[in-house]
Order: sequence, then C-alpha cells, then structure tokens
Amino acid sequence: MKDITRPTLLLDENICRANIRRMKARADQYQVKIRPHFKTHQSAEIASWCRDEGISSITVSSVSMAKYFASHGWDDITIAFPLNFREWKDISRLAQEIRLNVVLTSPAALDPLLSTKDVALGVFVKIDVGTHRTGFDPGNPETILQAMMKIKEHPSLKLRGLLCHTGHTYASRSPNEIQHTHEKARQIMVKLSALASEQFSGLTVSMGDTPSSSVAEEWDGVDEIRPGNFVFYDLMQVQIGSCQLQDIAVCLACPVVGKHPVRRKIIIYGGGIHLSKDRLTWQSQVIYGLPVLLTEDGWKMPDSGSSVVSVSQEHGVIQASEQLMQQLDVGDLVGILPVHSCMTADLMAGYQLVSSHSSISMMNTNKAD
Repeated sequence: MKDITRPTLLLDENICRANIRRMKARADQYQVKIRPHFKTHQSAEIASWCRDEGISSITVSSVSMAKYFASHGWDDITIAFPLNFREWKDISRLAQEIRLNVVLTSPAALDPLLSTKDVALGVFVKIDVGTHRTGFDPGNPETILQAMMKIKEHPSLKLRGLLCHTGHTYASRSPNEIQHTHEKARQIMVKLSALASEQFSGLTVSMGDTPSSSVAEEWDGVDEIRPGNFVFYDLMQVQIGSCQLQDIAVCLACPVVGKHPVRRKIIIYGGGIHLSKDRLTWQSQVIYGLPVLLTEDGWKMPDSGSSVVSVSQEHGVIQASEQLMQQLDVGDLVGILPVHSCMTADLMAGYQLVSSHSSISMMNTNKAD
C-alpha cells in the first residue's frame, strides 16, 4: 500500500473467489446453468477465476466486450443488451467465430433482425417482467409467439428461448422482498415458457440478477441465471440483503488530502470520477461510500459513525467519527467501500490485488477496438 499515490481500486482475490464459488454452488444446488455477467469486472484474469469453477458460458453488455472475452477463449457468449444494428458488421464477424447469442427486446427490432442474412446467431426474446426498461409485454403473448415463430423460420437465426432481467429487485430492502419480486417474475416466465412449448421445443428460460441469484430459493422452470455484481458485491447489495459487508471484494484506496477537525470532515482524493455518483440512504443519511481502515492484506470493517457524504469530480468528503479523525492524518490512505462496484470498477479500469500488490487489467477502457 505504501506505493499508492492516487485513487486505486483494491481487490481481495480470496473474497472474490469465494463469491464466485458460492454462486456456482447455488446454481448447482438449484440445477440451473450459470452464465455470469462479466460487465462488472471486465477482466480476463477475473474471468479465469470463473473458469476455475467450471463456468464456460458468459453474458456481456456490449459487442466490444464480447470481442474482448472471445479473444481470451470464451466461445459461448450472450450479449444482454438491445441489438445495436450499427455494429452489425462486428456482430456478424464474431458470430462466425463463436456461439453468439443476442437479445430481441422489442417488436420494433424484429424486422431489422429478420432482414439479416447468413449470420448464425442465437436469439433470446426478452420479456419485461416489471423493470419497464425494455422487453416484450408479457400481457400480449400473441406478439411474443409471433416473433418467436418468425425467428424460428429464419434460415440462419436460432431461437434460444426467453430471457428477462428482474432489475427491480434493486428496490428491495430485505431478502423477503427480493424473493417476492423474483417469484412474480419467475411465474411470468414459466407461464410464457409453458405457452411457447406448445409450438417450440428446447427453449431456455434465462433470468437471475445478483439479488435474486444470491437469495431466492425457487427456481423451478428456470434453466440459467445471469448474475454479475456478485463477484464483488457492494453497499447497495448489502442494503438490499444480497450479501454481508464482509462479502464486498473491492475497496477504493484514497489519499487523505485534507482534515478539518472542527467540522469533523476528512477530504480525500477520490471523487465522482473514481467512485461514481451512485448513492444510497444508509442509516438515514445519503452516502457515496463507507470509509474503512486499510491493512497490509486488505481492510477492516467500517466505522459505523463515518461515511462519504459528498463527491465532486476529484474530491470526496468524509463525515468522520471522532475515532476516525484520530486515526487518519493528511498523507495517509483510507479505503472506501463503493455504493456500486460495477460503476466504480468501470471508472477505475483496473485493480491492485491486496495479497500480492500486483495489478489486474481490464478491457480497453474506451470500449472500442
């Protein structure tokens, strides 16, 4: 840690591997395939830790991410993002090299997809189970079945099945709320799958965000899960009830650059361009992260009386307890547990392992090739 001079994202490999191992065990327990979403870590090395647990199929959020992981030996990839037809040349080229699945998210995208030729693509039809961001309306099954039939009849497209993202589990504040939201979504998917099975065989039902995959206990009728944030977890997941504080595998190391004892404020070099501006209400206060004391091999659990209360571009402001004020001086390092690890990781574009102090890179940060 003594060599850290600017905000640096620390990664505890042991915690991360334990999170992966636990999620794979849950998938095995409920007899569902796990196709983890790699948008959280975006790293070939961390991906290899998933491979160590026997995981062979993955999810990504962009064509460039699919190309990156394909170049590192992953050959069964679902791009779980609305089709961007302006990238069709790249999609077509990649589909010739690996088993590539795309997602049809609305009737408006069906005709452009059907107009493509000689591209061997798997297609999932996405169902809106309550997030209301995108997806086919489950209340109109005829439209869904018609789209599925047109995909099935296309000479080069392969209908894979039905897919959803239960993103509204993030509004939960307990495992029971997560399970309630998950169960409503599961029933929608199972009902549609049963209806579709009258005309189509071998369909996959794909669902399972990190909150649901972490705590839900009913998976009958589901074939695969796609959690992503579980590799790192974060404060949002703790608040939701998906994990415990000790399951968070990343921490932003920030230099202390200011200290104001009268106001009990500590200023850190670590702001919105490092942590993001994602926030949540924690113990009745809006926060952007929780400070932790760093050790040679990681960090200690947070002081309950301190939190990051504001961020600007480069600055972060900690409202500190008396204890933390005494423990930190200008020139020290303090760790910040992130509200949303996916955003923090994307912004920081790399990791330092706390065990070996070696670095782990991510895919090209400009998301282009």
